[in-house]
Amino acid sequence: MKTEDLKKEILKGKIFIYPTDTIYGLGCNAEDKKAVEKIKEIKGRDKDKPLSVIAPSIKWIDEHCNFDTILEKYLPGPYTLILEKLNSKFLSQVAPGSTIGIRIPDNEFCFEIQKTGFPFVTTSVNKSGEKPATKISDIPKEILNKVDIIIESEEKLSGKPSKLVINGKIITRK
Repeated sequence: MKTEDLKKEILKGKIFIYPTDTIYGLGCNAEDKKAVEKIKEIKGRDKDKPLSVIAPSIKWIDEHCNFDTILEKYLPGPYTLILEKLNSKFLSQVAPGSTIGIRIPDNEFCFEIQKTGFPFVTTSVNKSGEKPATKISDIPKEILNKVDIIIESEEKLSGKPSKLVINGKIITRK
């Protein structure tokens, strides 16, 4: 999908299933409150539980988060940086607290998302607490039927969720 077409769909509030560098993601425009609520509903996720975003750029991260440039070594890559927001109300529909999870996955489609200039919700395609999907065929029909756009990967995904980086320390999720 071309960047301009992608941007139009993101602005319309569309919900995507797309590949990352680890697993399939479920995402939307992080600035679109209704779309973010729909993602939480699809996942059966508590409204107060935070989601992460694909950042449009390092500059964007620096403008909105307490970001130490030493953390740049993790981006792009299979990491989610947990960062303090400069304004706790920023993207509160995505992350209601004072921190937010930030990703820049090492994946061609995710690079296209970045080019749109929008922060983009990124969460695993599954019901909350269930195993994430590495193939479209693994995704339950009840989820597939609620999304607008499905981008399939030709590459094999690792199947391991991103590692969290909190205060410079790597935490592997199970």
